[in-house]
Amino acid sequence: MKFSIDQREVGPGQPCLVIAEVAQAHDGSLGTAHAYIDAVARAGADAVKFQTHIAAAESTPGEPFRVKFSPQDATRYDYWKRMEFTDPEWQGLFQHARDAGLIFLSTPFSFEAVELLDRLGVPAWKIGSGEVTNLPMLARMAATGRGVMISSGMASWEELDSAVATATAEGAPVAMFQCTTAYPCPAERLGLNVLGELRERYRCPVGLSDHSGTIYASLAAVALGANLLEVHAVLSRECFGPDVKASLTTTQLAQLVEGVRFIERALACPLDKQQVAGEMSELKTMFGKSVVVVRDLPAGHRLAAADLALKKPGTGIPAARLGEVVGRRLTRPVAANTLLAEDHLD
Repeated sequence: MKFSIDQREVGPGQPCLVIAEVAQAHDGSLGTAHAYIDAVARAGADAVKFQTHIAAAESTPGEPFRVKFSPQDATRYDYWKRMEFTDPEWQGLFQHARDAGLIFLSTPFSFEAVELLDRLGVPAWKIGSGEVTNLPMLARMAATGRGVMISSGMASWEELDSAVATATAEGAPVAMFQCTTAYPCPAERLGLNVLGELRERYRCPVGLSDHSGTIYASLAAVALGANLLEVHAVLSRECFGPDVKASLTTTQLAQLVEGVRFIERALACPLDKQQVAGEMSELKTMFGKSVVVVRDLPAGHRLAAADLALKKPGTGIPAARLGEVVGRRLTRPVAANTLLAEDHLD
């Protein structure tokens, strides 16, 4: 199935789309959010992604989830409220990203957030794994006709099937992310095998949404044919926030991008071993070994194994023929360290 974002084709034969997920790393600071856009662009990512939270639209005031990390928020609702930006502020972030050469993406968590992002004109939608079963909101996003990227995270196959069916019924192309909801995610839980299962099951571009806090998982995914990558990014390990341990620093992000492009070049250029061997003939001669005599020997001497050694260069009788030389007689005297040739032997 064809999938494109801002006229950028995503899928087999195309460069891997690298998405840097800022999420709430800005900690509610608009200036910090803008700084992340510049840092992500310098690192070479293709897209920057935020999360659009509107507290009153997505949570009840008493939502208890994961607030102990923040000394200034009594409830998760308070935290979401602090993460909000106004429409004009989102418009500024959107334009800044475009000016920096980045695709702007943001995950919505309510119908109101979908409407806000739709007004901005986001070129594609990202569905967090916690929203996979929110089919009404998914249908609203897919109805725009823009591509929908779905994280598998907490979802069963049946739930993913329903999500994909909902999106495609609205005419939206789909891409799937393997994702493990663990922060940070250990190597044993990455599920790299699921990339192939997603590709086979849904016949669409697939990628890894990684929370390992390393570049290794994403590089492995690209080597396995991932078309998209999503990684959390932070300016520094000293930053504040719940996702820092599961994120890459922007320096690591730059290393990841460099590694992805290196692997892509390697995969795009398969080698013909026979051709390479032919091209290496001069080097093989230089570094190869030949049969030599280890001491001065007279004409008529019958060569024993103790008379011979294997030394560079490989311009004489090849080392592989050592056994053929043992037992043959010399036709003339041969000095020590001479590479034997056929005319030395009877």
